[in-house]
Amino acid sequence: MMNVMISLVVAVLVVVATCPQTSAASQFKLEKSIDIATVPAGFPVGFCLWTDGQHQYVAYYDHQRRMTIGMRTVDSETWQFQVLPTKVGWDSHNYITMAVDRDGHLHVSGNMHAVKLIYFRTEKPRDITTLKRFSMTGKLENRATYPRFMTDHNGTLVFTYRHGGAGNGINIYNKYDTHSRRWSRLTDAPLFDGEGKMNAYPSLPVLGPDGMFHTFWVWRDTPDCATNHHLSYARSKDLVHWESAFGQMVTLPIKQGNKALWVDAIPSGGGIINGGAKLIFDINKQPVISYHKSDANGDMQIYVTRPEAGQWRRHVLTDWAKPIKFSGRGSMGFIGIRISGFKRLKPGVLSMRYRHRDYGSGHLVFDEKTLKPLNQKIDHVPEYPAALNQVQSDFPGMVIRRTNDIGRTAAGGVRSILQWETLGRNHDRPRQPPLPAPSMLRLHWFTASDADAQ
Repeated sequence: MMNVMISLVVAVLVVVATCPQTSAASQFKLEKSIDIATVPAGFPVGFCLWTDGQHQYVAYYDHQRRMTIGMRTVDSETWQFQVLPTKVGWDSHNYITMAVDRDGHLHVSGNMHAVKLIYFRTEKPRDITTLKRFSMTGKLENRATYPRFMTDHNGTLVFTYRHGGAGNGINIYNKYDTHSRRWSRLTDAPLFDGEGKMNAYPSLPVLGPDGMFHTFWVWRDTPDCATNHHLSYARSKDLVHWESAFGQMVTLPIKQGNKALWVDAIPSGGGIINGGAKLIFDINKQPVISYHKSDANGDMQIYVTRPEAGQWRRHVLTDWAKPIKFSGRGSMGFIGIRISGFKRLKPGVLSMRYRHRDYGSGHLVFDEKTLKPLNQKIDHVPEYPAALNQVQSDFPGMVIRRTNDIGRTAAGGVRSILQWETLGRNHDRPRQPPLPAPSMLRLHWFTASDADAQ
């Protein structure tokens, strides 16, 4: 097998939080930074940032672990805060997510891991003091995890979550009517159903350049992350009617036994993990999925795959001679392998970043047409100014956390992020003292390069 030339990089460990993300591709000029509040630093949990024109919202847990919403106008550095009646423990699953509907009402959900649905909505547009807790449909809302907001082609607000637990769960989609201010099911059946034997870990459906929504997932048998298996994929024009990559229609709910949706029939214990795959679209608008798994010798490798001529054609990008075995329950830290930063370097050339326990960190470069690896070195250009990549805390083990703005920025060519520092994941278990002092949650406001602003 062809060896891959690897460009090694040395960097501060920076982790992007759980609020749905897009990856920036260029360096930014820092315009200003705003201190928001101090937040828990003893464990990581995802926060959220949403810009809605001239209004900006932030959702986080304060130093007392209370879910808190902040709001400001983009021409002001003064925040208005509203504390909500729910507090986080030590569970890194319990991130917060938000959305603003067409009428300007803020929707907030989070602090859930197989508990009753936690959802708030403002009673007056752009007035966070009127946030009030609601149910949605009132059905199958007693064991909720992984809340996500999105919109369909028509701008209708959609909410999805898992009902059940790891190894036994279904994935539900609701839609919101701004006129009646009520939620109802987007589809009568769940999108995914593990039939009491497993559950799906899907990506949030993303609108591709072909005008269709695309999602991919793995199935998992038990709370042990080693039991992930069967990388799969489906697409839809409307989030209601789904099909395979080759146009075969799917009856909901999607179940593991539907072979038409299999991308790679990786067995349980085969080296794939939920959240470990990434998606990009090639120049022909086709989905390209990258992921890692163990090869026939048991060594960990990175692959890319794409639907071609009626099947998913798989290409290996690495020739590593080291196995990586992982297992465990709860929120996992670094398992020994990670891929991220999927992007197009230039026409015809794609790349991704990786981190490997034995081979270090670097970039893999491959040909967009053939998906075969290229012996091309990438000069590492820091995405953000060097000062933002330096851990400020002197407490051992602290790392930088970031989350990107998932709303609608007021002006082109600007970008904002949240940044703070915490210790790493601890399988959702409490840590014993000593603990780091609360860290400062900051908003950084950037001007993007001309290329990124286009």
